[in-house]
Amino acid sequence: MKVYGIKTCDTVRKALKFLKEKGVEFDFVDLKKEPVDCETIDRWLSRVDLATLFNKRGTKYRMLKLKDLGLDEAGMREWLCRENLLIKRPVVETDDGQVIVGFDPERYEALLG
Repeated sequence: MKVYGIKTCDTVRKALKFLKEKGVEFDFVDLKKEPVDCETIDRWLSRVDLATLFNKRGTKYRMLKLKDLGLDEAGMREWLCRENLLIKRPVVETDDGQVIVGFDPERYEALLG
């Protein structure tokens, strides 16, 4: 299992704490240090919709004034590839290809069985 996020994000910290308390082994990928490529983003988008993955509430979205651009889906995908901090965090990708975006204890429980 891989968890993608940034260490300074409160939601990512909650998710990591939850997984550690449950004894789940995972690799953490810090998006600031190891940006993901378009291939990874496309793999996630085959499992979750763009509105789920694209973070319109974050500082980076406001800083880049992306609301003013009126992005369509292709434009949003392009921005995700260009600027990983627009990815809603955390992204959990299981070894069998499941993808969960954000932290929801109930969904994590279901994932862990």
